[in-house]
Amino acid sequence: MKFNPLLIVILALAASVSALAQGAPIRPGIRQADQAETRTEKNIPPPSNAQSRVNLAKAATEANELARIAQTIPPDIGGIQNGMLPNDVLKKLREIEKLSRRLRSELEH
Repeated sequence: MKFNPLLIVILALAASVSALAQGAPIRPGIRQADQAETRTEKNIPPPSNAQSRVNLAKAATEANELARIAQTIPPDIGGIQNGMLPNDVLKKLREIEKLSRRLRSELEH
């Protein structure tokens, strides 16, 4: 019997394709590791909300400070109308911005 070299190549390719279709064998322990990982992920409790709670005492203090500084702005603006710019007006306005940003971020979380 004489075999055609092309036939041998085709048979070899068919054998390799069928071996690839079956997939590589899974080593022992891999499935158990995957199952253990899945079980562990299910057993992990959700993150605690303790950090996201608003510190009401701190928020009240910042709100009072914000109100106190804001009350000093109208007299300063009156001084500007008279041609006098108090030195600390811009500093007060920056402090108001900073306090309001901090208070807003605390209340949003």
